[in-house]
Amino acid sequence: MTLIDTNVLLDLVTDDPVWVAWSIRQLDAASLQGPLIINDVVYAELSVRFDRIEDLDDTLDEAGITLALMPRPALFLAGKVFQRYRAAGGARNGVLPDFFIGAHAVVADMPLLTRDVRRYRTYFPSLKLIAPEA
Repeated sequence: MTLIDTNVLLDLVTDDPVWVAWSIRQLDAASLQGPLIINDVVYAELSVRFDRIEDLDDTLDEAGITLALMPRPALFLAGKVFQRYRAAGGARNGVLPDFFIGAHAVVADMPLLTRDVRRYRTYFPSLKLIAPEA
């Protein structure tokens, strides 16, 4: 199984001229290793690009991506990592979703396919990342 970060899916949905080819190659390669997974946070972040829930669900179905609920230990870990981040002076806005995603991948022992590695490497050093500079 591979957990897919929102930014990779947004590359496809927006046809990002810089990243879409890389993201498609990585999704194809990951799908050969096992199921492609997103969690509720990625689903919510991705939903802003769709007018109807059915369109989002159809897109995920066509891509062979499954929604997996986050386990409670991942939710707990995300809160603890966010607490550490805030204690180190980190800003409040825009980071908690990354901690939910990273914690889910760690607890479920899944690699994370992402283009945004900085926070994941800092706060989840044991996490296997599939990333441009990984």
